[in-house]
Amino acid sequence: MMQTTIRGELVEPYAEALLSLAQSHNLADQFQQDSGLILDLLAASAELQEFLANPLINPDAKKNVLRQLTVDKVHGYFLNFLMLLVDRRRINLLAAICQQYRALLRKLRNIVLAEVISAVELTEQQRHAVVEKVKTMTGAADVELAIAIDPELLGGVVIKVGSQIFDASLRGQLRRLSVSLAQPV
Repeated sequence: MMQTTIRGELVEPYAEALLSLAQSHNLADQFQQDSGLILDLLAASAELQEFLANPLINPDAKKNVLRQLTVDKVHGYFLNFLMLLVDRRRINLLAAICQQYRALLRKLRNIVLAEVISAVELTEQQRHAVVEKVKTMTGAADVELAIAIDPELLGGVVIKVGSQIFDASLRGQLRRLSVSLAQPV
């Protein structure tokens, strides 16, 4: 718990600084794309995560790898930010900083993140219905969907927004029915 608190205290100022830089140069959308690219790269490669987090690896080697991976893919200011993280030995916090940047940007724009778990891929019409439902539930201006597929749901969806969970899955309905049948009359 202590480690998580310290990590959070380190992540927040960097994410706020990145947002401030983005706003001052009207690059918030670009940095959102850039941070998404970095999160995708890190998610796709455990080796990259270990390489960047390893304090024994020369910082110049880390910078070279980051430059090679992001050349012509991220804005120059964002790349400079990555180099700063390497110089300050905070590159191991990169994923958390990118996630926090995206969360701060959503909060600034009154956009909520809805994590949707579905038994099957959602159609565009179903996605739209989920967005409208979440807007109604939260009063948000817009909704960003993070969709995962879980065939064990059998059907329906589970929507998580912050600490709220809306379970409209067949598995959830069967569980609720089982609980109600198990209670004495």
